[in-house]
Amino acid sequence: MNRSSKLAIAIATTTLAALGGTIAYAQDKYSLKSPGGIAFSEFKGYEDWAVISSARTDDILKVIVGNPTIIKAFKEGVPGNGKPFPDGSKMAKLQWKHKKSTEAPFVVEVPDTFSQNFVMEKDSKRFPKGGGWGYAVFNYDPKTDKFTPDAGSPVDCGVACHTAVKAKDYVFHPYQKR
Repeated sequence: MNRSSKLAIAIATTTLAALGGTIAYAQDKYSLKSPGGIAFSEFKGYEDWAVISSARTDDILKVIVGNPTIIKAFKEGVPGNGKPFPDGSKMAKLQWKHKKSTEAPFVVEVPDTFSQNFVMEKDSKRFPKGGGWGYAVFNYDPKTDKFTPDAGSPVDCGVACHTAVKAKDYVFHPYQKR
């Protein structure tokens, strides 16, 4: 084996080892679990769920997405038809800090830094104290590119706020017309 072949093998081996180390240390967000016992893995695929609604505060842009079970229920008229959302309904409120677009020819705020994923799931047997809903918050740190379960997020953390919409089966955001 000549010198250039040995050098090529050494470079390839070093590159593969470095990539392997990066992959080994990349976070698997789906391995996380909230203090209340809700696993991030229960929301696997949320990145592709349909949009339910959006909201904006002075600091945060929120996009609320839902799994096929809750979208189907919304389309059937829940909760306006007096029926509750079925068990298996799931929502994720994705939150970004926002900024003014520097590209649009008009004034518009766009997502900037992702900050949090607030999740809800309906399981009447598992979450009887929360009107059948369980809640969890997973914070995102852009500096480390990692999610962490919110330490102050018990499984019924959303009940205090969501009780205001008990008549809507504890869901604030309606499915928006499109």
